[in-house]
Amino acid sequence: MDFLACGLAVGSSNIADIIVINTCSVTRAADAKSRHLVRMLRALNPGSTIAVTGCYAERAGNDLIDCGADVVCGNRDKAALAESLAARPVQRSSRAAARGSERVRSFIKIQDGCDRFCSYCIVPLVRPLKYSVNADTVVEVVRSRVADGYKEIVLTGTEIGSYSSNGLHLIDLIRRILRETAVARLHLTSLQPMEITLELLALWQDKRLCRHFHIALQSGSDKVLRLMGRRYSTDTFRQSAAMVRASVPDASVTTDIIVGFPGESDEDFKTSLEFCRLMQFSALHIFPYSSRPGTAAAHMSERVNEHIKKQRSGIMLQLAAVSADEFAGRFIGRTREVLWENEVRPGSQIFSGLTDNYIRVYTRSGSDITNTISGTRLLDRSGASVPSFISRSKKRRQGRLWGEVSI
Repeated sequence: MDFLACGLAVGSSNIADIIVINTCSVTRAADAKSRHLVRMLRALNPGSTIAVTGCYAERAGNDLIDCGADVVCGNRDKAALAESLAARPVQRSSRAAARGSERVRSFIKIQDGCDRFCSYCIVPLVRPLKYSVNADTVVEVVRSRVADGYKEIVLTGTEIGSYSSNGLHLIDLIRRILRETAVARLHLTSLQPMEITLELLALWQDKRLCRHFHIALQSGSDKVLRLMGRRYSTDTFRQSAAMVRASVPDASVTTDIIVGFPGESDEDFKTSLEFCRLMQFSALHIFPYSSRPGTAAAHMSERVNEHIKKQRSGIMLQLAAVSADEFAGRFIGRTREVLWENEVRPGSQIFSGLTDNYIRVYTRSGSDITNTISGTRLLDRSGASVPSFISRSKKRRQGRLWGEVSI
């Protein structure tokens, strides 16, 4: 789905003739957010063409038409979406100026589909066919994005650890990208615990690979993992995380946690909470269990009521905040490479960026440092002159540091 190849400039939704929304349907909340986004963008852009694709579009496209979408395209037809939109009678030439101003990080899908059928997950039902993009194509796209000015390339997909194309696997693809392109930073999305190997981790000797590992957990209780149909135990996960930290110094390890899964008792939750505390994650993404039609978990008994789910989410979020602060605190006084993303407010001269191990950093600069990578000394905010619009937000304080550009 290459919009630029079809003559469609990529820019901001504020000035768009065509708006494309790629939806998720993994939870009820994701569905609700997709519907809200379609309604909001329809109200803000009454004359634009709104196209919706992704898993929600595959599962319940009529819902999105009712919200104001003009085009609904499921996952099976996503590849042809750009070409079909380019054929629509819209004015595109005046929008070309929108390109180029936000080129910091580019996501490249290298794989799609999943056949694991975890008991809670709808993805295998809406993305049933597994495929991997040809390695030559991926390398060429990376070269193109680098030539367009992107500093960081993110390899993404439903399950990138299962990448396989013409006998090449994820390790082979990474090697080729590092060898054959001038990418400044290469970042991987989520991996499964059993996909972490010493051979894979040896690639991180190349400092262009971001030292951030998102490893799927879902629960710190072995009983709940079995109910979920996950193919590993907490011991397997512990060993994988330990391997990462031993092989890649200063690595950030993050994960996803589902709370309130059917059959999760108070004791199971306490076990999961304690496991997450021991793992010392730098970030935790917390999701209350959401029943998805057609999945095995939708028919399970021993439901956890919504009030308890909310309580457990709150407790886990408190741990997430503490863990993020503790991880970031280890780097105070040290210098790390930061990719600066944007000025947080026009004219503020305050810029936001991410270190190579994905700590959020802010700095003050009289010149525009957007889309540059610089060595930055990390400071505790309490000792820095931090603007009130940043410091007053509790959420922004968690796991965030102030930076002083030194190189």
